[in-house]
Amino acid sequence: MAQKKSKQRKAVFALGNEAVVEGALLAGCSFYAGYPITPSSEIMEVMAARLPRSEDGVFIQMEDEIASMGAIIGASLAGRKAMTATSGPGFSLMQENLGFACMTEVPLVVVNVMRGGPSTGLPTSPAQGDVQQARWGTHGDHPVIVLSASDVRECLEMTITAFNFAEKYRTPVILLLDEITAHTREKIELPEPGELEIVGRSYPTVPPEWYKPYEDTMRGVSPMPPIGSGYRHHVTGLTHDVLGFPTQRPDEVKAIMERLFRKIDQFYPDIMLVEEYMTEDADIGVVAYGSVARSAELAIDMAREQGYKAGLIKLKTLFPFPKPFVNRLAARCSRIVVPEMNMGQMSREVKRVAARTTSIRTVNRIDGQIITPTQICKAITQG
Repeated sequence: MAQKKSKQRKAVFALGNEAVVEGALLAGCSFYAGYPITPSSEIMEVMAARLPRSEDGVFIQMEDEIASMGAIIGASLAGRKAMTATSGPGFSLMQENLGFACMTEVPLVVVNVMRGGPSTGLPTSPAQGDVQQARWGTHGDHPVIVLSASDVRECLEMTITAFNFAEKYRTPVILLLDEITAHTREKIELPEPGELEIVGRSYPTVPPEWYKPYEDTMRGVSPMPPIGSGYRHHVTGLTHDVLGFPTQRPDEVKAIMERLFRKIDQFYPDIMLVEEYMTEDADIGVVAYGSVARSAELAIDMAREQGYKAGLIKLKTLFPFPKPFVNRLAARCSRIVVPEMNMGQMSREVKRVAARTTSIRTVNRIDGQIITPTQICKAITQG
């Protein structure tokens, strides 16, 4: 009987924010630094209770979001899997240190639970207005990985994916939720340890005297030992050479910037994640993400009942933008509908890749309310 119980997966009735914590702990997160802000505060609250109970877990409440980013950067450099969570105003404060993490190639996870804005905006209402900020918020030309989740189960899974991508590609990863996804409570089953792939950090195999912290490799990802482990590691936000020292030599600047892009670009098939629903015979397409994707799925069913062949691409990766999937949908559809809780941030990407192939129709809402299946179905069925 005891053996049978050990194989039974634990079921929990969890908020999306609580599922993020479960995913982070399963992924091996051992350091959290943050500052409370609606509607992400439950992530911090549960981390404060859970993380110190885990082996070597450390939780710190920081004085603000700027310091939170600095703390998780330092923890990651010291060998920890680290994360923080915030919402719009806090995410704005994180941008400078996010750029530092991009340049220094520090793996970490930032969860941004989006709310209405700009400024204080609508602290307790849903929105999807931080999509382009997630891509371009920090200055400079840089690659980025931005993920999304549409239900509680995905909050867990995409948090694990965020940590895996951060470690695999030695880069910050942003996970965007919206208030509805974060505060929806659903029953989910927690994976058993070892059931899901968990990616660890790549460590050097050469002696310390041979180690170059930013040396190019076939994958474009340099091994990263913890600071203090005997391997010398110079860290600076300045453009640097393979040893980490500042440089203005054009050949060295070009080499590091091209590598930053190459380590992401060449693995697009691994990074670009979508789910397709009834797209096989679709002649009207829908592209959605976050909680709006759940409305869109029901809208597809409603449109099918009325005789319209509609299909959905749910974006789980927002950036790099999943261009091949959208192109294939656009090639066989008379139009694509893009519903989102902003004035058209993701629709700009859809138009960029598909506007010459098919017509693009947007459904936008910025009043703090969710886009309903009826609104999306209307855009599908009205020519």
